[in-house]
Amino acid sequence: MLETFEQAALEAGKAILRVYRSDCAVSLKQDLSPVTIADERAEQIILAHLSKEFPDIPVIAEESVSAGHVPDVRGKSFFLVDPLDGTREFVEHRDEFTVNIAYIKDGIPVTGIVYAPAIGVAFVADDRKAERLVVGKDFEITERLPIRVRERPENLLALASRCNGNARTDDFLAENAVSACTSIGSSLKFCLLAEGKADVYPRFSRTMEWDTAAGDAVLRAAGGTTVMTDGQPLRYGKTDQSHDADFANPSFICWGGKSAAVA
Repeated sequence: MLETFEQAALEAGKAILRVYRSDCAVSLKQDLSPVTIADERAEQIILAHLSKEFPDIPVIAEESVSAGHVPDVRGKSFFLVDPLDGTREFVEHRDEFTVNIAYIKDGIPVTGIVYAPAIGVAFVADDRKAERLVVGKDFEITERLPIRVRERPENLLALASRCNGNARTDDFLAENAVSACTSIGSSLKFCLLAEGKADVYPRFSRTMEWDTAAGDAVLRAAGGTTVMTDGQPLRYGKTDQSHDADFANPSFICWGGKSAAVA
C-alpha cells in the first residue's frame, strides 16, 4: 500500500509544481477556503491510483467531498486524501504545502505519506515505522532515513499554525513551559515532531480529518501521540456529528516523546 501512496503522491506533487511555477487561478469554496486547479489535478491523480490498486476501499477526499461525493465509511477501513494541504501557503508562494494520503483502520491512521514537493522531502508511515524521504528533482526517492520523536526536554519547543493561532493556543503555551514557538503551515508540523525537531503542537481551531490523518500516521509511527483535550486519542471516521460536519476534528494536541496530561 505504501508504494502506491508514494507513487500517487510523487505524481501529484509533480502536477502541483507545474501550477505553482505558473500563474495560478484561485477560487473560493462554499466555506470560503481557497482552491486551485492544482488541488483538483492532484486529487484526480491520487484517486486514479487508489481506485486502480484498491477498488473496494472507499476514499474520503477533500475536493470530492466539497462536490458532494461522500461514500459511507461507517464501520469500514478507508482512505483520507488532501491533495494540497496548505493551499494558502501555495497561493502565497510559501513552500510548505503538502500532499497527504492516509489509510484509516479501526479509526486509527496506520499508513500515510506527507509529501512537500517544493521542498523535496516526504514523510511516510507504515507498520509502525516512520521515515523521512529525500526526493530528487526528477521526482525519484534518493534516500530513506528512519525518524523518531525525541525525549521531551524540560523546556518545550512548540509548533503552531501560521494562519490559525488564537488566545487558547497562547494560554496553552504559557501553561506548559514552552520556551519557544515556531509557526509553520500544513501538516509538516506533525512531521517535525516525528523527526524530533519539536515537542508539541496544540491545535484549538477547526481542522478536517483529511488535513491531519497522514501527518498523524507519521507521528504515531515515530512514537508520538495525538490526543483530544480530554486526553483520549484522536479518532477518524467521525460522522453524524450533531455539533459539526462529518469528518471535522475537535481540538487536539500532538506530543513528541512520552504522552502527557493535558493542561
